[in-house]
Amino acid sequence: MRVILAVKSVSPSYGGPAFSVSRLAQALADGGIEVGLWASDMSAATTPLLTARARLRPITGSLAQALDRFGRPDILHDNGIWLPHNHRLAELARRRRLPRVVSTRGMLEPWAMSHKKLKKRIAWWLYQRRDLSGAAYHHATAAAEAENVERLKLGVPVGVIPNGIDIVEQRPRSGKQARRALFLGRIHPVKGLPLLIEAWSHLRPRGWELQIAGPDETGYRGEIERLVHAASLTEAVQFLGPLEGEAKERAFADADLLVLPSFSESFGMAVGEALAHGVPVLTTTSVPWPMIAQHGCGWRVPATIEGIADGLREALALDAAVLATMGQRGQELVRRDFAWPNVARQFIATYEGLLRQNRHR
Repeated sequence: MRVILAVKSVSPSYGGPAFSVSRLAQALADGGIEVGLWASDMSAATTPLLTARARLRPITGSLAQALDRFGRPDILHDNGIWLPHNHRLAELARRRRLPRVVSTRGMLEPWAMSHKKLKKRIAWWLYQRRDLSGAAYHHATAAAEAENVERLKLGVPVGVIPNGIDIVEQRPRSGKQARRALFLGRIHPVKGLPLLIEAWSHLRPRGWELQIAGPDETGYRGEIERLVHAASLTEAVQFLGPLEGEAKERAFADADLLVLPSFSESFGMAVGEALAHGVPVLTTTSVPWPMIAQHGCGWRVPATIEGIADGLREALALDAAVLATMGQRGQELVRRDFAWPNVARQFIATYEGLLRQNRHR
């Protein structure tokens, strides 16, 4: 089977989809699929882990050129909507009669639809609804996302396959004095950072510091820094900037708790990564990880100042050994339900089902 994956970017600064799509490409290749990976910013061709992978071929040029260079694929798998390249891929799939899978990546969630609402409403009626209705299959990473896609009544099957997560060996801590709560993600309005800053200022927990890590999006970090300064929290809150590789691993190793106060997430990759590192998680009910409370490896609270403050009050009162035990339960959950080989097998089965349907038409 031959599959082309398309995405905006595989650069780490792009956030969760950059990692999850490139890692999916690797897992599919390891599962015996011939994979072409195309990124609209051409970043796929400069990523060493991708360029060195057997059965995985980063492709460049326009989408039409990429399809020609790769040879006729069996499946086109687009990741994301709204952007010009997503519309172009939909047109090419129609013209070349290729089955197209669309991973909506949270871009149809209520919060996302209300962000830049007028612009999206125009795009929806000009082309986006038609493009989505022409897909062979819609992929969601969680049941809540699938329900939101189904409400749009696009006439396309919707299925749920989670992102995969790599299990890592727990590393020794750096001998730090303070205990640490870590936020990891894009510095963006959807992530709810003002709620976290306000909740932290109410509690001012002794012996704890808050670290905020991730790429700045459209200058939003400056606004969060102003909130930190206004709350007199500059000594308690650190901004780490984007983290990759060793620096990211060290941040997880030194964290006692991950806090993700988002208003909306299609999956919440930072939750999975934290659990894979043995770090318990405090997040909101807008993040589709109900299993963290069910398995005793974290908390889900309302996406409000009061909700986050209540969750922090409970989590920060626990001693390090209790939090570590919760983190171990999180690792067990990830190992059981989110291993990449299993995720790749689910995608391969989905692709094969679509091809069988195509042959019978």
